[in-house]
Amino acid sequence: MLNSQSPIPLYHQLADIILAKIRSGEYPPGSRIPSENRLAATYGIGRPTARQATDLLVRKRMLVRKRGSGTFVEESRKEVDLFSLAGTISSFHRKGISIKTQIIEDIRMETVENDSDNPFSGRQVYFFSRLSRVEDMPVLIEDIYLHASLFSGIERFNLQGRSLSQIVEAQYYMRPTGGKQNFRIGYLTGKKAKNLDISSDIPILAVKRFLHFEQAKNAIYSELFCRTDRFVFAQTIGGIADD
Repeated sequence: MLNSQSPIPLYHQLADIILAKIRSGEYPPGSRIPSENRLAATYGIGRPTARQATDLLVRKRMLVRKRGSGTFVEESRKEVDLFSLAGTISSFHRKGISIKTQIIEDIRMETVENDSDNPFSGRQVYFFSRLSRVEDMPVLIEDIYLHASLFSGIERFNLQGRSLSQIVEAQYYMRPTGGKQNFRIGYLTGKKAKNLDISSDIPILAVKRFLHFEQAKNAIYSELFCRTDRFVFAQTIGGIADD
């Protein structure tokens, strides 16, 4: 039961109790927890305190509210290896996850403005942007930059729903030999936030990816913006050599 004499707030004590029940399996993934009215009656507290407890666990992504149905234990999030040289789409498919991609900015030749992180800064480059969805939920935006001369004519190919790595291998006879990624937490506004269906105060995982080929270092550069409420995005140590 809750201890009203404790310096720990009652809502935090209740959140800890619910969390313990989740971890013990009493409330398994996908199950509905007792309503806030039931929690308030069981633990002798007001409904606002019960609401604070569930709010805390929703923010921690342990619980999810479904309008008209109640509050449920969050389903286990699947892990996706974010740095597979086989490509982003293949990373999802390897986990048995069906993913659909949509081109949201058509491929075009452009000059990259002053950007110290972009290896093509000040140069002409092919650029396009795509949005990936899982079960109709947007999960990932990729802004992709390609070496202009190595990938000459790539605008002739239909990139909609296709693996870029497969096109590069089949049409240009090239495979990446290595690369690197930088990670940070960021926030989105404007069109990107709208495309990912998130508000500007929701953190996302921002990744800058550099892929090297025998013909040129950093021949493909991409910026990824990932929602992390549905998937755990991972990077396997040694994955480049093993791929």
